[in-house]
Amino acid sequence: MIEVWAPRAQRMRVRRVSADGATIDERDLVASTSDALDTGWWSTDLALADGEQYGFLIDDGAQLRPDPRSRRQPSGVHGPSAAFDATDFEWTDESWTGRQLAGGVIYELHLGTFTPEGTLESAIGRLDHLVDVGITHVELLPVNAFNGQWNWGYDGVLWYAVHEGYGGPRAYQRFVDAAHARGLAVIQDVVYNHLGPSGNYLPEFGPYLRDGQRNTWGDSVNLDEPAVREFIIENALMWMRDFHVDGLRLDAVHALHDDQPVHILQELAERTDALSAHQLRPLTLIAESDLNDPTLILPREAGGYGLTAQWSDDWHHAAHVALTGETTGYYEDFAAADALVKVTQSGFFHDGSFSSFRGRPHGKPIPPEVPAWRLVTFAQDHDQIGNRATGDRLSATLSADRLAVAAVLTLTAPGTPMLFMGEEWGASTPWQFFTSHPEPELGRATAEGRIAEFARMGWDPATVPDPQDPATFERSHLDWSELAQPAHERLHDLYRDLIALRRERPELTDPDMTHNRVTVEMSAASAGNSPDARVYRIHRGPASVLVNLSPDDASFEVGPDAAVLLSTAEVRVETGRVTVPSEAAAVVAPGPGALSG
Repeated sequence: MIEVWAPRAQRMRVRRVSADGATIDERDLVASTSDALDTGWWSTDLALADGEQYGFLIDDGAQLRPDPRSRRQPSGVHGPSAAFDATDFEWTDESWTGRQLAGGVIYELHLGTFTPEGTLESAIGRLDHLVDVGITHVELLPVNAFNGQWNWGYDGVLWYAVHEGYGGPRAYQRFVDAAHARGLAVIQDVVYNHLGPSGNYLPEFGPYLRDGQRNTWGDSVNLDEPAVREFIIENALMWMRDFHVDGLRLDAVHALHDDQPVHILQELAERTDALSAHQLRPLTLIAESDLNDPTLILPREAGGYGLTAQWSDDWHHAAHVALTGETTGYYEDFAAADALVKVTQSGFFHDGSFSSFRGRPHGKPIPPEVPAWRLVTFAQDHDQIGNRATGDRLSATLSADRLAVAAVLTLTAPGTPMLFMGEEWGASTPWQFFTSHPEPELGRATAEGRIAEFARMGWDPATVPDPQDPATFERSHLDWSELAQPAHERLHDLYRDLIALRRERPELTDPDMTHNRVTVEMSAASAGNSPDARVYRIHRGPASVLVNLSPDDASFEVGPDAAVLLSTAEVRVETGRVTVPSEAAAVVAPGPGALSG
């Protein structure tokens, strides 16, 4: 049976086509009531075999439109849809019971640039690398169908279909099955706050978008319509039910404008919890939000939405400033000496405090009973790299020693740590903003807009990569051969050791943020309140993380029986004292059992 929600149509037809686009047959759909405008649903009892191609004709139009819930788009988002039988796959993960987020380590990757081939099949070949590092959750940037050959994935227009360039939906099932076979959970990044600029035919079917209301990326999704809400929720459940995905990362939920009595995020959390109970495995919902509002992750009985976790940009900003000394734009507030202290002890830096970037107070405090793992923390991610003018990673400007300190900060933080692909070996390749819009006008507007944006910020336009240039996409691919180079190999080993240490030492995954205490002191050689010359002692229960970002040695009192569990450089150990050299870090704890630094 075929169904479609099209309240704006007076007539709906479905046409079956051959692989070359020739018409096979055509039939009318029947309105679900005597007046289609009452509910907007149309249907027919036509049964499609797996792979059969079809599309809809709206009113008396001759242009075939893809199914809004299309599971496959063999010829791209402007072509016909293809039927896909999700049950026709022999899963081997019957014994998979899932992974809870608490205690986990997330690895964010973009399929198109993770491997030279840029496919799901080739990504399967790199899963053992992630297992060896100690990763527990693989997070894929959006894979839904978008126009063109490559982009970041946030310009998707058919949310139910997997981009054919990655291998399509069957390859996606194979990827998830292979991940589960290796003990890896899969989190899928999904975008429900807007649609891309090309191939979005949904407004022809019905009021999927709010006319005249826009967010940063386009027209707002119409959450006042029950059918649109169900369109979103059913899509979310599809990933977890039909593709066995273990969780979703929800893009920019602050752009979901919802005035209904029950927010769609709460509704989604409730439906996800029900599916989790049915499938007997944890299902995770992680929100990206710039609101600094703990409502997202508070339990429903406490007035929250009940999501599993949310990203913490504040932690990133505080760590970035401490590591790089960069204090322009939204980094300005995080030059404060207590920035890293506050995000470690309280979660948010802006918890009602004044944000100079926004020009107003921002955020709300996180109640102390909220476990620390509900904040996803990271020193690098796709946005914080790719939205820089040249897509430069920390490895472009930081020394090898300081990159090692970044690893220590990230993997001993109280939140759930997340790495961006290649971070674990200090990848030298940039990750730039790339698009492949086939329409010349759209491609030109995208490129000119990107270059003009950074020109206003003082960048030489000649240095800003053209997102439409295929070379920009190619430059952004990981170079896996770097792993064989000694400097990259050393950093890779450090990440592996840190993740193992995090797993071995329970205080490093202690969910109680009140157990964290940070002291900061300025180096004697630093000038004033310079953020690039600080010395931190981060107490994580019995363990202490000693961080020296100053130009001088830093000496710490640690107690007479303290042992060095891990260090990024050779430290000097004396009775009751550890001296950490410049641009180095160490983890110490009472008692024997030290690892060599």
